[in-house]
Amino acid sequence: MIVVLKPQVTEEKRDELISWFKELGLGVHVSVGKFQTILGLIGDTATVDMDLIGSLDIVDSVKQITESFKCCNRKFHPDDTIVEVGDVKIGGGNFCMIAGPCSVESEEQIVTIAKAVKEAGANMLRGGAFKPRTSPYDFQGLKADGLEFLRIAREETGLPIVSEIMSASDLPLFEDVDVLQIGARNMQNFDLLKEVGATNKPILLKRGLANSLKELLMSAEYIMAGGNEQVILCERGIRTFSDYTRNTLDLTAVPMLHELSHLPVIVDPSHATGIARLVPSMAMAATACKADGLIIEVHNDPRHALCDGAQSLKPEEYAKLAEKIRAILEVVSE
Repeated sequence: MIVVLKPQVTEEKRDELISWFKELGLGVHVSVGKFQTILGLIGDTATVDMDLIGSLDIVDSVKQITESFKCCNRKFHPDDTIVEVGDVKIGGGNFCMIAGPCSVESEEQIVTIAKAVKEAGANMLRGGAFKPRTSPYDFQGLKADGLEFLRIAREETGLPIVSEIMSASDLPLFEDVDVLQIGARNMQNFDLLKEVGATNKPILLKRGLANSLKELLMSAEYIMAGGNEQVILCERGIRTFSDYTRNTLDLTAVPMLHELSHLPVIVDPSHATGIARLVPSMAMAATACKADGLIIEVHNDPRHALCDGAQSLKPEEYAKLAEKIRAILEVVSE
């Protein structure tokens, strides 16, 4: 249920109403927009008298929300959420370019790539220190050492760092990581979602391999229900009947998620295709459909990469793509 307050309601009267709702055992999500304030009531609203609330002199309207996701629902929060990572903004018309290798392999490797992608226009650096792999015999990441190399790369370039966390027990190691990524395989790891929901760090939440948009939003709801509203949704492709690409990039998810939710939506064309030569076209398409950013894998020596080299662009290829992305942004932002 949402309660829309009339313009120019005093904070005192608003707080009195919120206190009353809390006495009824409801959680209250407050969204202060440019022209009106919306109170989102979370919990069992079956016994709440909508007519009584609607009759209050400070209330403009009362509406019942049927969707099970509340906090990330655009009806609760009409204005776009803007997630800030240092000086970088994601959402609300701000486009973010995240780039870097699938996995951190050495200090020299990550620093070299960080400098290259920054020069090309990237404003955040991605790199995996903990890697979930299908085979137990594949490279699993450098773990704590990888995170340290990422921090060194940040010192060298000033780029905020994005890295995937796989277990809540590893949270202390990620204290100095700017954005925590929840990978596709962990999208419904609800214990992990609750733990990152209790942090104050931005969370990049990737859609699962075979998950619906509603399930993605419900996973975001777990994080936001814990008090962390800094969530970035990521479409990274889903498993279909395609036998030529790693996954199928569902670009319809971008406008649909924007319609359903106020959270920023970025796209990962690297994991969606699994083929480096397809990444530029999908990245440009994602930009054209008004994604709020891109996360792209870049490696200085893809042929010898320890993880996902086949889908990684070389720095020079990323630089050319970044120029095209900027040109598309000029058109779609008009």
